[in-house]
Amino acid sequence: MDAKPIIDIQISVPSLEPVETYRSKLEKIGYVFRPDNPDLTKRYFRESPGNKRTHIHVREHGSWSEQFALLFRDYLRASAEDRKRYANEKYRLMGLFRNERHLYVENKEPIIWDIMRRASIWSQHVMLPNVKTRFFEK
Repeated sequence: MDAKPIIDIQISVPSLEPVETYRSKLEKIGYVFRPDNPDLTKRYFRESPGNKRTHIHVREHGSWSEQFALLFRDYLRASAEDRKRYANEKYRLMGLFRNERHLYVENKEPIIWDIMRRASIWSQHVMLPNVKTRFFEK
């Protein structure tokens, strides 16, 4: 998918707190903790100055925000149509809000939620046939 020249990485941890359990390890390899991140469902790190732009999103394993990001990613990998739609919308918004990141992010929300609605339906068809539990095994 077309994207900005930014690497996004999600790391899942057993618990977001205490942040020191993973902060020192990420800082040791060159990432900077951003405690001012307004999204309280994750902890956010960025590249150190002079390095390739990287966003590290640390989320709690099994949390809604972790699963949301994974479903969004998996669905876009599977749907060429929505992948293209999302890329086109990002280009459109980049043209409108080139120097206003918060407006760019805010205006992506409608398409993200539309894609997630589709992803939810898709996940029911893709994931459920592979699920086996002791209640349904013969």
